[in-house]
Amino acid sequence: MPDINWLAVLTAALSAFLLGGLWYSPAMFLKAWQRGAGLTDEQLQKGGHPGKVYGGAVVLSLVAAATFAMFLGKLPVGTATAYGLCAGLCWVAASFGINYLFERKSLGLFLVNGGYHTLQFVLYGLILGLWH
Repeated sequence: MPDINWLAVLTAALSAFLLGGLWYSPAMFLKAWQRGAGLTDEQLQKGGHPGKVYGGAVVLSLVAAATFAMFLGKLPVGTATAYGLCAGLCWVAASFGINYLFERKSLGLFLVNGGYHTLQFVLYGLILGLWH
């Protein structure tokens, strides 16, 4: 296992959490995401314990950031950021795309979720590349 800067991993994970807060906010893509996912305001308000939802999101972001840090090693920031773009767009978003095609989900939902995860991994690459 390569040397990992756990503070950088934590920062990367939290950056994705903050990005998600903005990305899925009313100011950006909340309504498009809700339409695509078929969720109403009422369903979001009553469904799922917030601690479980947000806590789970933080834990999963930590897992993703730590694993990506292991994958990147000590790559320079430009290469690490480019790898983040490739991972987000070509692995994560493309995998969503496969599922969404079979599930008959909308292109809009794919663009919202795929766009978020693409930027998530770009941030991971940028932060981890800057801060080995």
